Amino acid sequence: MTRLRAVAAELRAAAAGFEADRWSGADCAVIAEELSAAAKACSAAAARAAARAVACNAGDVEWVARTSGTTPGEARATLSTIAAATECRATNEALAAGVVSLAQAREIVAAEAGVPGAETALLEVAATTGMAGLRTESRRVRLGVMDRDELHAVRRRLRSVQHWVDELGKIAGRFRLTPEAGVAFVNRLDAETDRLRRVARRGGKVEVRDAHAADAFVKITAGAGKGKSARADVVFVCSLDAYRRGVTEGDELCHVIGAGPVPVSVVRDAVAGDAFVKAVVTDGVRIDTVKHFGRRIPAELRTALELGAAERLDGAVCAEESCDRRYGLEWDHVDPVANGGITRYDNLKPRCKPDHWTKTERDRTAGLLAHDERGPP
Repeated sequence: MTRLRAVAAELRAAAAGFEADRWSGADCAVIAEELSAAAKACSAAAARAAARAVACNAGDVEWVARTSGTTPGEARATLSTIAAATECRATNEALAAGVVSLAQAREIVAAEAGVPGAETALLEVAATTGMAGLRTESRRVRLGVMDRDELHAVRRRLRSVQHWVDELGKIAGRFRLTPEAGVAFVNRLDAETDRLRRVARRGGKVEVRDAHAADAFVKITAGAGKGKSARADVVFVCSLDAYRRGVTEGDELCHVIGAGPVPVSVVRDAVAGDAFVKAVVTDGVRIDTVKHFGRRIPAELRTALELGAAERLDGAVCAEESCDRRYGLEWDHVDPVANGGITRYDNLKPRCKPDHWTKTERDRTAGLLAHDERGPP
């Protein structure tokens, strides 16, 4: 205990005296990784100590919140995570070593509680993606074992829209919608937000994305949205046999891209309502045989690409390792068109804008864009 306190004091002093601008970017990247791992290990140790103190009546939740600089709700969540982690050996060890954070451990133990055996795979996900990717996979694991009709009933029961006036007199709010309704709405909202940002950029009046999203929200609710925002765009993935049967069996797919599993009845209702349905028949013509020698991606091929990895079909995600962005993706030709690359399924990968720029620069350095005068994407 004495040694640990001394090391903690020494680390605090060293961290306080660290002057980042005296070091190179590469050096700062290394120390940032080391300190982040140390911070995760220290946070886990502090949480274990706090849990023991509370158990021995040497402190309470309010004391944990004050000590950690968090809210009582966050303190309770931390104590709950530490308690659950004791039943998950691998996660507990990863916490102690600073490999995962308390927030990551919370997602993992929650999934393990509902799906025993999920821990190992989720630790691998945590090591290769960000928090968003881990949350997505944890949610997929947890919802995947639930009865779809029961899950749909719960979602219907808990749907809500709440609004209030904030401290500046602005109208604020939040909503919780079922996947089939929510995905359609946010896709329209994102489309209108992007349109307004393009207009603002041309006029030299670009603001933060949230501000443009607020304007888009007002336009859509007023029925003034344009282009793609004027129609709902939601993509269902449903195994053909499950659709015909009316219920899924085994590992058959039936979900909304961007949300999660839904009952087959929801897909049938969408079709019966004359919805525009995008479909890929896996036992029909192979999508990857569609070829195009220009840059334009045919509609059918774009639909297949947007479905994501073939084994899950749960939506596209940036192809760069450790990047889990799902919004604002661009389609990159692995072998550039300027180098003779063909527009086909196996030569297109989704990349977020920063990673697409980086990949383009790599291609340019490698001499693969010698015949392309258009510059970066």
